Amino acid sequence: MNSIPINLQEKLAKFQDHWSPKVIAEMNDYQFKLVKVQGDFVWHKHEDTDEVFIVIEGNLIIEFRDGKVTLKEGEMFVVPRNVEHKPYAASECKIMLVEPKGVVNTGQEQTEQTAENDVWI
Repeated sequence: MNSIPINLQEKLAKFQDHWSPKVIAEMNDYQFKLVKVQGDFVWHKHEDTDEVFIVIEGNLIIEFRDGKVTLKEGEMFVVPRNVEHKPYAASECKIMLVEPKGVVNTGQEQTEQTAENDVWI
């Protein structure tokens, strides 16, 4: 067993790229991922899983075809499976995602924003 706590700020300081989730821990079949976001992301959905967004720093807007939700630092939101959504951040926002292993950041869509999966920091 590893008895060293995971420091989120130290992990976030290890990378600068946007829209490229980094795995920091696993629990059962789930991964905890840190990601820095800025600007627009692509419309996408995850057919097999819900997706949770936890804002560590900054503000995040998650747009839906019929509305949007705005998240501030310290807030979280669960996007249900199969719901099309598009995250957006006017300025850099640092978030944690919790999702099953193997989930691709752009869902079924393959775009220039599709990140390499299962990258650990």
